[in-house]
Amino acid sequence: MKLALLLGFFSILISFTALKYHKEQLSQKEQVINTLAEQNTIKSTTLDELTQTLASTSATLSSTSAEFETLKNIDQVQKNNLLDSEVKNIKTLFKQVVAVYENLIRLREKTSKTGPQDTAFTKGLNYVSSFNYASASATFKSLQTDIDKKEAEIAATFKIPDTAKESNTAPTSGSSSQKVTLDNGSQYLVNILAADLKTTKVLVDTASSGDCKTDCPVLPLGTFASRSGAFAAINGPYFCPSTYPSCADKKNSFDTLMMNKNKTYFNSDNNVYSSVPAAIFSSSARFVERSSDWGRDTGVDSVIAGQPLLVSGGKARFAGDGDDKKTGKGTRAFIGATGDTVYIGLVYNASVADMSQVLAKLGIKNAINLDSGGSTAFWSAGRYLAGPGRDLPFGIVLVRR
Repeated sequence: MKLALLLGFFSILISFTALKYHKEQLSQKEQVINTLAEQNTIKSTTLDELTQTLASTSATLSSTSAEFETLKNIDQVQKNNLLDSEVKNIKTLFKQVVAVYENLIRLREKTSKTGPQDTAFTKGLNYVSSFNYASASATFKSLQTDIDKKEAEIAATFKIPDTAKESNTAPTSGSSSQKVTLDNGSQYLVNILAADLKTTKVLVDTASSGDCKTDCPVLPLGTFASRSGAFAAINGPYFCPSTYPSCADKKNSFDTLMMNKNKTYFNSDNNVYSSVPAAIFSSSARFVERSSDWGRDTGVDSVIAGQPLLVSGGKARFAGDGDDKKTGKGTRAFIGATGDTVYIGLVYNASVADMSQVLAKLGIKNAINLDSGGSTAFWSAGRYLAGPGRDLPFGIVLVRR
């Protein structure tokens, strides 16, 4: 509700600025009209005096009008520049507020102890409501620094369970909770499930029967799993959660290519995301670096486009792209394959780049990144191993052939 009020406030603020500008213009025009009316006051009653006064007034009017047009144009440029600058500042601040709020949402997904951060956010909104943009911007900048610090503190407290076995080799079948050690000595907890594609189908179950641009239906991962008769399931690629302000016009929608278990293709016409990598599953697995390299074949079991590509040919492929959603430490989800074995699972307390290194270390030949944060969910043998997280527009499910 706070976000709805905030969005409304920014809309009113921009409208108020434009209204103030038009009101000033109207006042100036009224002053000019009054001035010209006074100059045209006829005090003589004789025809000659009227003629002379009219001629003099016409000359004065012509001169005054020319001067006024020049002044008006100069003033118009100045006012337009000021108006453009103010609107630009408002838009910049709005983007800052949205970014900080969404980062605050992600922090709340990790801890309930966000009281100081919530108070700082409210303080920033109070500055916005009083048109104190400088103080608002400074407050939100400081809040972002505090959020980053809190995230780092949470990551530092993570401890790999003593029960996790040490192994740098992915299982050939079944599930495993294991500790993987990279060449630099850093260690990561991995929950991973392996299945043979000759006896297992990788399918995508969707809440919508076709393309959906906003207010899309969503379901818990467990519902997708149970109604598909799956023995395991994991959340899918990125989508736009309804709780994010930046998703206000595309709630619970997604942009990447996907074919669901009913052989329906989603987002076939979205060329903006045609460069996103994709995984194609049947009795074997194929990975392409661009989803545009894949047609619309319905003879396979599923098509899942997601980014970034984590591993290709057994080598780590992602080292970071500047996106802060990928750089923070968190629980990361993936789907991959080696030969005719499919892998789904989670890497804990890792960035996306860390996960790329971990999966390569495990010997997985190809893998793509899936969504994380509040969307993270891993389901196996009738229960959640992680999650359930937020409701999803789709779920990746593993079923017996």
